[in-house]
Amino acid sequence: MKRSWNLPIWIGFVIVVIALASYIPVFTPFAVTRDFPWANYLLFLIGGAVLAWGLRRAYRDPQRYRGKISGSILGVLAVVLAGFFVFFTVYLGKQIPSSESALHTGQRAPTFTLQNADGKQVRFADLANNHRAVLLIFYRGYW
Repeated sequence: MKRSWNLPIWIGFVIVVIALASYIPVFTPFAVTRDFPWANYLLFLIGGAVLAWGLRRAYRDPQRYRGKISGSILGVLAVVLAGFFVFFTVYLGKQIPSSESALHTGQRAPTFTLQNADGKQVRFADLANNHRAVLLIFYRGYW
């Protein structure tokens, strides 16, 4: 008897990868899925269940279905990916400082010194004393 491909293993792993990759572009714009990523957790659970179903088929009937080795590797990889996702969203997400200590509108900023576009040192106190108002723009990200 020719062994057939065990598609649930691969479909389950693809669902796990989609759960990981979809968090930032799809679910972070909405507060209901950004603050607690329940949709991603659900996708991880569905992907893991489908992958486990495929592994069960591979180990119960190895003459009929393939995937004992590849399914085991993909299963461990899926658990590691889900673990990293939970670690980053639960633990590292709580390490971000709260906005209570941030400056509010109209509140005076503390003094600091930074380099301008020409590389010269510029003190905030000098700008605030020489001009009526100073607009501070903070860019978030890397470049």
